[in-house]
Amino acid sequence: MAKMQKYTVVHSDTTIPWEKVEENWAKLTNVGNAIWVQTYFNKEKGVRYCLWIAPDENVLKTIFSNLDISWESLIAVEKTDPVLWDQKKG
Repeated sequence: MAKMQKYTVVHSDTTIPWEKVEENWAKLTNVGNAIWVQTYFNKEKGVRYCLWIAPDENVLKTIFSNLDISWESLIAVEKTDPVLWDQKKG
């Protein structure tokens, strides 16, 4: 099994009706070779920040291309938490 990596995908398109965004979300809940973790969005500005887990970025690009979903950027990311840094103040 390939090592899974976290990715943040930014979608920004005010021309897509919100109903289509929600329709795509329903399709993305079970794509098989990647996991959609969560999305932060601003409906008014048409911007969505999505966290995914996938073996590589090409898997995500293929998923989005097959569903005709555009994206502004797609990058591998890591995570940190404030609690980790609070402990380092020492």
